[in-house]
Amino acid sequence: MWSAALDLRLPDDVANLLSANTGIAHNQLAAMTLSHDLPRQLLLPLRNDGRQWASTWLQFCCRCLAEDAQPYFRRRWRLATRVSCTEHGCRLRDRCPSCHGRIAVFDQGELVPQHYCVACGYDLRRAPIPYLSPETRTLDRCIDNICSVEAIAHAPSGPVFVRRLLGMPSVGGYYSTMILTSLSTAARAYCADRLSRPDEWLVDDATDDEKDCKERRLRRLIPPTSDHRAWIELLANALGRRRGRPVASEGNEPDIKLPDPLGAYARMNPGPGRREVQELIGT
Repeated sequence: MWSAALDLRLPDDVANLLSANTGIAHNQLAAMTLSHDLPRQLLLPLRNDGRQWASTWLQFCCRCLAEDAQPYFRRRWRLATRVSCTEHGCRLRDRCPSCHGRIAVFDQGELVPQHYCVACGYDLRRAPIPYLSPETRTLDRCIDNICSVEAIAHAPSGPVFVRRLLGMPSVGGYYSTMILTSLSTAARAYCADRLSRPDEWLVDDATDDEKDCKERRLRRLIPPTSDHRAWIELLANALGRRRGRPVASEGNEPDIKLPDPLGAYARMNPGPGRREVQELIGT
């Protein structure tokens, strides 16, 4: 079991062994692995260098584990773009709160449930829930909703968007020499928080005419929530423009800022924490 790649593709001998002992068909086992369309660049790598800000491969939501009849780690927790739980809205963890060690469920010396820390035996279901700002939850939820694995794989702007997601630390002005997959959950949440900090959502010194003009421009730019390709292009442009990069495609407004499409998407697409976010952005 000492492998960080079993969730990508099961080797034939492992698949045969699992099928023989569980009665689960091979195609069902294959469906439990990560999608082939998911960009491998966005998966958290296996690391063990001990640095507090570095990634540790697995993340978890303690509330999900506590509510599971049989606790298990979700596939989407492997993505570096995720810092919050879709179900509960709380920030994910990637370390044991007791010994601060990484989550390495494959490194158990005996057959025990996955929700116990390998190093100290702490029950991860009891872990305290870290705080995550409503704005950061909105950014996290919007990126997750907009960028379905199929949309990223087939959108013309998909490769550009993946590169710019990986460059979010430098866009946010912190951890500027690192890429997203090299950072811990706490560090990635901090980068997301800087990209959606409250002063960008709340402070607006524009005149009424300027606000009306901005609202009309947004109505022209914002695509239907079902048009994932257009949203991927819009977010790729918004992320790239922070560092003066060229747009992902021609024909887009040159001054779109990240909070603009995120605020619009939050209004258009109901989800966890929507009411709280709407109150913050004054809708």
